[in-house]
Amino acid sequence: MKLLVGLSGGVDSAVAAWKLMQEGHDVTCCFMRNWDSLTNADIEGNPDLTNDICPQEQDYNDARAVADHLGLKLLRADFIQEYWDHVFQTFLKEYERGRTPNPDILCNKYIKFDSFFDFATSQGFEAVATGHYANNRQEDGFVWLTRAQDRNKDQTYFLCQVPENKIARTLFPIGGLTKPEVRRIAEALRLETVASKKDSTGICFIGERNFRLFLSNYLPMKPGPIVDIDSGNVLGEHQGVLYYTVGQRKGLNITAHKG
Repeated sequence: MKLLVGLSGGVDSAVAAWKLMQEGHDVTCCFMRNWDSLTNADIEGNPDLTNDICPQEQDYNDARAVADHLGLKLLRADFIQEYWDHVFQTFLKEYERGRTPNPDILCNKYIKFDSFFDFATSQGFEAVATGHYANNRQEDGFVWLTRAQDRNKDQTYFLCQVPENKIARTLFPIGGLTKPEVRRIAEALRLETVASKKDSTGICFIGERNFRLFLSNYLPMKPGPIVDIDSGNVLGEHQGVLYYTVGQRKGLNITAHKG
C-alpha cells in the first residue's frame, strides 16, 4: 500500500515507519506542525523562549534524522489554524467552565484523523499509519478499535472519538509491541536520536512551561479567598477559580485549621 506515516520525532512513530517498510509498503513520512510558539501569547513576558530552539522544531529535526536514516521522504504539513479553532479554543472554553479538558482526544479527532487524513488523500495515499499503541479489527463489515498489546501504554482512550471510517483506513504498526520492545528495535536500528528519547507527556502546546503562567496569557487571573464551607475559615487565596479542578489537592497552598 501507498502509506503516509505521521512521524512525530519520537521513538514510537519511528519504529512504526520501519515496520511498514519491512512489510513491503510504499512509505512516506509526514511531520505535523500544530502549534506556532513564536507567534502566540505563550512567549509574552518570556523572551528567553525565543532564544532556544522550540521543542516542536527539535521534534521536527529528530523526525528528519529518522527519515534520513531510514531512507524515507519526509513531508511537513501545517495545521496551526485547524488546531487553534478545533482544539485550543475548546480547551480554553472548558477551563472557563471549570472543567478539565483533554486536548489529546480533540487533536486525534480533528487533526490527526481529520485534517491529516484530508492531506493524505490529497497527496494520493491509500491509508495512513501512526505510532499509537492501539489496534483495529474488522468484524461483520465493521472495523473496531481494539486495545494494544502493551496495556500500560494503550492509547485507545485518546482515540475514542475517531470515527470508524478513519480507523478502517489506519494502520497501527506497533500495536502488537510493548514499549521496551519498541526501544530495543530503535536501538538495534541505530536510531540514536529517538531510541532513548523521553516520552512526551502533558499538553503538547505547553511543554515544560509553567501551566498556570501559560494559561494566564489567555485567561486572566482573578484572585480570591479559599474558604472552608463548614467552618467559614479562610484557608488561603486562589489565583482564579478556573485554574483549579474538582478534587484537586496539590498546589492549593492552603493552611489547615483546627476546630
